Amino acid sequence: MRIAYLFLNGELRGSKKFYLNLIENQKGDIYCADGGANICYKLNLVPKEIYGDLDSIKDEVKEFYQEKNVKFIKFQVEKDYTDSELVLNEIQNKYDVIYCIAGLGGSIDHELTNINLLDRYLNLFFISQREKIFKIDDNYKFNNMIGTKISFVVFSDEIKGLTLQGFKYNIKNLDIKKGEARCISNIITESEAILSIKSGSFLCVIKQN
Repeated sequence: MRIAYLFLNGELRGSKKFYLNLIENQKGDIYCADGGANICYKLNLVPKEIYGDLDSIKDEVKEFYQEKNVKFIKFQVEKDYTDSELVLNEIQNKYDVIYCIAGLGGSIDHELTNINLLDRYLNLFFISQREKIFKIDDNYKFNNMIGTKISFVVFSDEIKGLTLQGFKYNIKNLDIKKGEARCISNIITESEAILSIKSGSFLCVIKQN
């Protein structure tokens, strides 16, 4: 499986050890969107490429990566896409999974904008030591996750025919509209838990143990 790690300029939630173990155990290419390079630098990692207008990268970080011959792809400050989108537009078809690190926290407008990227880039996952967030728009199985706390947030205008099996709060053939909070704070109770829908999409938030 082809894996990429994308560093953004939010909060690095959790320990350095967690992220280093993640990247060590699941090898992949590393990319940074502008100030995400500062966080990558803190972890002593060397990215493949750094994208953006480069106004958020610390001078010492920029100089360090230049010495390491990291490729910089520079864009104008005034542009149609965010730095995150610029990277994703380039790499989305090259990888099966893109794990976004430090995409949460920080400025609320940036955090919400980042989360909204899940609607466009279907192989994108936001990951931290505390949570894993991704989009579900089809039937989905959760295997060997007994005791895991999980929430489903309606991402489309409406969900049709939701059924949950293997959860503390099971549901059968339920329709839910955006804004309703029927599927928050559930718990997986079976070794195979199944979510099925007839139409619509969810934002899935898994609380990491």
